[in-house]
Amino acid sequence: MNMNMLINMFTKLIARKAMNWGINKGVNSFARKGDQPDDQIAGKKQRPNQQTQDVAKRIKNLNRMTRR
Repeated sequence: MNMNMLINMFTKLIARKAMNWGINKGVNSFARKGDQPDDQIAGKKQRPNQQTQDVAKRIKNLNRMTRR
């Protein structure tokens, strides 16, 4: 195994981790879309909509399936 292959493997690993982190961050923020800053100031923290939670779970599951 030469140095070029090792660098490519390491780069792909880091890129995959960064991509998954970004996707999960976006999905989680989409699922918590109902939380508004005004509600947090007033002390009311709304629960996320059940439908958006289900969509978030499906997107995460689809993301896992496409990696295989």
